[in-house]
Amino acid sequence: MSAALERNLRRHVECLAGGIGERHVWRPAALRAAEAFIHDQWAAQGYEVARQAYTTHGVESSNLEVTVPGRSRAGEVVVVGAHYDTVPGSPGANDNASGVAALLEIARVLRETRPARTIRLVAFVNEEPPFFYFGEMGSQVYARAARRRGDDVRAMLSLETLGYYSDAPGSQAYPPLFRFFYPDRGNFVAFVSNLRSRRVLGEVVAAFKASSDFPAERLASPGLVPGVSWSDHLSFWRAGYPGIMVTDTAFYRYPYYHASGDMPDELNYPAMARVVAGLQGAIAILAGA
Repeated sequence: MSAALERNLRRHVECLAGGIGERHVWRPAALRAAEAFIHDQWAAQGYEVARQAYTTHGVESSNLEVTVPGRSRAGEVVVVGAHYDTVPGSPGANDNASGVAALLEIARVLRETRPARTIRLVAFVNEEPPFFYFGEMGSQVYARAARRRGDDVRAMLSLETLGYYSDAPGSQAYPPLFRFFYPDRGNFVAFVSNLRSRRVLGEVVAAFKASSDFPAERLASPGLVPGVSWSDHLSFWRAGYPGIMVTDTAFYRYPYYHASGDMPDELNYPAMARVVAGLQGAIAILAGA
């Protein structure tokens, strides 16, 4: 199973970052190709794929969503998402083809579960600048629509740069002072939230540790700490929902962050497969599968 998961993750990353390459509104054909790839993967898994389209910068962009329906607590929703766009100039293997690959393989396993809560898996568009923080992020469009509908989102997990791990001493950096409390080796996956989401953070970390022996660290912090709010969970915080980011810590560890060198061969697929397997189990537990 782990070997098959590793192969699938590598294949997804190579298709997105190696085959399609950088994908954003200034390369709309590539953005549409990435959307089509994700759609086709989910359709092949047996899902009905919903498309949430909107126009920004003169380009129609789309979030894609599939649903695993809940049973006894169907009105309670767990959202798991990853963005599929990149910054200009980067093929985006780790940022964020790794997150999308994880999302696709999590969906594959959850398709066969019978959760108590409803699980929605969402591929978000337009996370990167100039949309991030001030612009029309795909996740912001999605979260606002969920709030208008009155959706009871109990937890949102943002999968962000999940592919780079190192046992080398000094391979992990931090904001000031954090280095005194966390490991200096970048061989762990991090779970990060704001203070309002710390209860959900604890639940997700406990579920991950029940599903995997892969090293994991957690941080509940004010969103002003650099990096803590830098992904799609921010949109859910703004909509009043609890959200966390799952990450390899991105620019605090990865030397090719937002660079042309962010290529598929830079990623550690055996470690990534262990992380994704843990997330598959953790999300199933969180949803009461």
